[in-house]
Amino acid sequence: MNPPAAHTALICVALPGLAISPEHGQLTGHGLEGFYRSGRRMLSRCRLRVAGREPLAVQGRMIAADRARFVATLSLVADGGPDPDVLVERTRSADGTERITLRSAARRPLRLPVELALGTDLADLGAIAAGRAGPDLTASVHAFGMRWSSAAGHSAITADPPPSDTLASAGLLRWEFELPPGGSRSVELRVGPAGAGPVRAVARAATSPLAPARATGDDPRAEALLRTSIEDLQALLLRDPVRPSDTYPAAGAPWRCGMAPAEALAAARMALPLGTRLAAGTLRALARAQLVGAGPGSGLIPGPRRQAGDQMPPSCTGQEATLLFPVVLAEARRWGLSEPETQELLPAAERCLRWLRTAVGEGTYLADPHPGGPWRGETQAHAHRAALLGADLLDAYGRGGGTELREWAGEVRTAFRKDFWVEGAGGGRPAAALLPGGRLVPQLGAGSVHLLDTGLLGAGAPAPGLLDRVRTEQLARLLGGPAMDSGWGLRSLGAREAGYNPFGHRSGAVRVRETAVAVAGLAAAGFEKEAAALLGGVLSAAEAFGYRLPEMYAGEQRVRGGAPVPHPTACRPAATAAAAGVLLLTTLAGIRPDAPARTVTLRPVRSAPLGELELTGLRIAGAAFSVRVSRLGLALVEEAADGLQLGA
Repeated sequence: MNPPAAHTALICVALPGLAISPEHGQLTGHGLEGFYRSGRRMLSRCRLRVAGREPLAVQGRMIAADRARFVATLSLVADGGPDPDVLVERTRSADGTERITLRSAARRPLRLPVELALGTDLADLGAIAAGRAGPDLTASVHAFGMRWSSAAGHSAITADPPPSDTLASAGLLRWEFELPPGGSRSVELRVGPAGAGPVRAVARAATSPLAPARATGDDPRAEALLRTSIEDLQALLLRDPVRPSDTYPAAGAPWRCGMAPAEALAAARMALPLGTRLAAGTLRALARAQLVGAGPGSGLIPGPRRQAGDQMPPSCTGQEATLLFPVVLAEARRWGLSEPETQELLPAAERCLRWLRTAVGEGTYLADPHPGGPWRGETQAHAHRAALLGADLLDAYGRGGGTELREWAGEVRTAFRKDFWVEGAGGGRPAAALLPGGRLVPQLGAGSVHLLDTGLLGAGAPAPGLLDRVRTEQLARLLGGPAMDSGWGLRSLGAREAGYNPFGHRSGAVRVRETAVAVAGLAAAGFEKEAAALLGGVLSAAEAFGYRLPEMYAGEQRVRGGAPVPHPTACRPAATAAAAGVLLLTTLAGIRPDAPARTVTLRPVRSAPLGELELTGLRIAGAAFSVRVSRLGLALVEEAADGLQLGA
């Protein structure tokens, strides 16, 4: 059974609260519609009738990450002409509140009976997605509204002003309003677990871990993308139940409103220009989940399996998270994570690195944890980067093991260039995987972009990569070609590959995270033409999606006058897509900090694909950092921490 479609819904997010609405604004109980708290539907139906009729829906749109506004009209006089008599405005929030306002445009006083038909099933979001939502529950009168109860919990709705009539058996609240010409009346609703207060979302806290950065310049899309990306990241933040001062991003709404270790670390890493607090909270939360002991899994950060398309078995996101942990810690230190916080997290990073060396054993490559491999190319890129940045981190604190990690990384580089390259006409390509027996999986997909993501060492220097310069240039050419670049971003599988499906999660859909990683990697390697083309495509897609980028969308080829095709089951917002917006824009300035050395190096994209761009309110070394990139591709620091020097 297909899950309910989410691509046309307006999804208000302020976790643990959600409000999912159709564009017309009436909650009918169909699909995913309703108010949610901690994954349970508190209210599924909220249908408004005024003077016995449903207002005519005119517009529904998001006005913030956690709020949507719906406008409708009502004509009461049959021969009154085309102009409506009543304007109906509804503002719905993820915190479980809704305000309904009626405004009169009539020339005479109006007496308006107003009715709300309410109901809920108290269903779990997972059950709704699987088509197992139950029937509406019977309501009872509760204070100034209604209450529903089941074995799963309780829900209540209260109204201000109180209704003049409540029919619990029919789920109806009624009012009689008198509106003078030009007058208005409002009803405020509050939905949630019985006896509970409003949602206290991290997004609304005064101590958000994300700096309120801004982008200004020649291309207005930059400002809109950065603003929306930060709002969406904030809306997805959760507090760690063990240590509520630590926050981390949920993977995305509506499907994955909890911790997903690999995605959380990837998002926190891309968001480092907004400060290190999100990375620190995410790292601490995952350090508490890390496996410890004497077994072969000691040091692993558990994570679920992820589908990898038809050509490959599911991959282990626990491996990816474990390899990302020391990378995020090392780079967070470069951006300004304090020495006490770094040292607190260093033992967990050491356990990750020991797990890596144990898992590799006497071999060269890191295999998948299930029997028979395979050895994935992108996994070797993650492992190689973790070894080099981890060694750098260990050396900085006088810990042993750095030399061994660097030696192994060197062996991997030498072997990878021989074992993971598919020779062929046009220069060949990197293999997606190496199978037992030496057979290569030759398909070209977005996983290859991780070969470009080498990580940041001291003095703003990128770590060495698994590919040499000639093969990096060949990969750049392939990523910039029409088989991979859809015109809206990078396909997860090339259009000419067997099994290509433009809607496939890992077999053809455009995934925003991989596109942003490709842009950053290509720009750092000097392939600005390819980077600028991919950047332009994803910016155009962002504009079409109202700058709230979904985690993925269809990899169909862009045509003149066209628009990106939504994926019906994509999370939107998604943490990695929102953080990708930050990475895309900061890549243009080429910011490479080294807070311990009190330096920052700038390597801007010289072609300045968005014209002049100024980024203000970023964070380096715990202080505000602002940079301007001119139309000539020259970068100038406008604001920085005291004592922070510009590196060569």
